[in-house]
Amino acid sequence: MTSHLDHDEGETKLVVPDEVQDALRTLLRWAGEDPSREGLIDTPARVARAWREYCQGNEEDPALHLSRTFEEVGGYDEVVLLKDIPFQSHCEHHMAPITGKASIAYLPKNRVVGISKLARVLHGFARRLQIQERLTAEVAQCIWDHLQPHGVAVVIEAQHGCMTGRGVRTPGVGMVTSRMLGCFLEDERSRKEVLSLMGY
Repeated sequence: MTSHLDHDEGETKLVVPDEVQDALRTLLRWAGEDPSREGLIDTPARVARAWREYCQGNEEDPALHLSRTFEEVGGYDEVVLLKDIPFQSHCEHHMAPITGKASIAYLPKNRVVGISKLARVLHGFARRLQIQERLTAEVAQCIWDHLQPHGVAVVIEAQHGCMTGRGVRTPGVGMVTSRMLGCFLEDERSRKEVLSLMGY
């Protein structure tokens, strides 16, 4: 997708096509608003730019973050865990925010990856329209395929705007999903250990 940029007051901005802004004005009118009032004049362009940012994961391959690994680990062969990584995504059903935290663990076989890369994998998949179940599975599978560890465990806990801000309007309810692969799936003791380290 080609990005056209507009240089305004020293700031580079993505130029939003007229048809995209017109679609957002239509949505505002349908919701009972007046898109021509002062506070909403620039809203269609702002919303469009925000959504390109929210969905920037569509323009990247999260697996690239796992391409550089390290084999000199001093004989370390225990669990590697990155805990409580904050993230934001959007529900593909209502385009409402999903806000939460993830814990990602793997048991290395011969190599490890820089810990920030685990968070980058999460964010690469989260910055797309998602459902939590698929997000959990995609993060786990990506790490499994590209690091080839003994096991992978991913647990995500999140709140969904489609439930807290509309519909049943039930704030404070968290949804937990998990995906276990390799030894964390097959060995109950390993699974209990990693879940305990995560705080579950």
